[in-house]
Order: sequence, then C-alpha cells, then structure tokens
Amino acid sequence: QLQLVESGGGLVQPGGSLRLSCAASGFTLAYYAIGWIRQAPGKEREGVLCISTRGAVTNYADSVKGRFTISRDNAKNTVYLQMNMLKPEDTALYVCAADPECYGGFLGPYDGWGQGTQVTVSS
Repeated sequence: QLQLVESGGGLVQPGGSLRLSCAASGFTLAYYAIGWIRQAPGKEREGVLCISTRGAVTNYADSVKGRFTISRDNAKNTVYLQMNMLKPEDTALYVCAADPECYGGFLGPYDGWGQGTQVTVSS
C-alpha cells in the first residue's frame, strides 16, 4: 500500500479553523486522486472531499460545504484540507487516502492511506 502521513489536527474551539496536511511518503502524489475521510465513534465513515489528478474537486458531505476546502501542491507532494467555522460535529479522526480517481463516496478500498490526525472541536 501507498503510505500517507497526515498532520495539523488538534483541539480547536467552535468557529475556529485548522489546516490539515496529507503528505506522500515514498511516492509521487501527483499521480493520484487524494481524498479526506473522517471517522468518529458511533458514526459511519464519511467521505469529506476529494481532489483528482486534474484538480477537480468532489464534495461528499453537505455539512462541510462552504466551510472546508481541499487543495493540492504537487511540488510539495502534499494535499491540504482547510477547515473553517468548525463545529463540534466535525470532531473526528481525519484520514487521507490515495486512489486513481475520486470514486463514489470515497469509502474505499484505497491504494494507500494514512493513520489519520485527530480533530476535536470543543469549548
């Protein structure tokens, strides 16, 4: 499997912002679509956003529209998830994954994935 490393998570107050990073480890990120998925206890795995090799964006979660933005910097071998106006319900482990394209709801299987970075939104 391809290895990815997430970073940037943490504890933030409601209304705050975080920028998550997803870095490729040992492969060229530009050859893959990269998506963000979130997992929280008691909730189904949910695809959030995915960006294709061409830069086209697919949104899977109505709840994040207008608040989250995905982007990629192939020169840095990194994909970002900018999260603004965070809500407690955004609390989850955020995982990035690589696939040839942004398939369906981006729920897997994947060619590669990371261990995730925890985002906790609480006052």
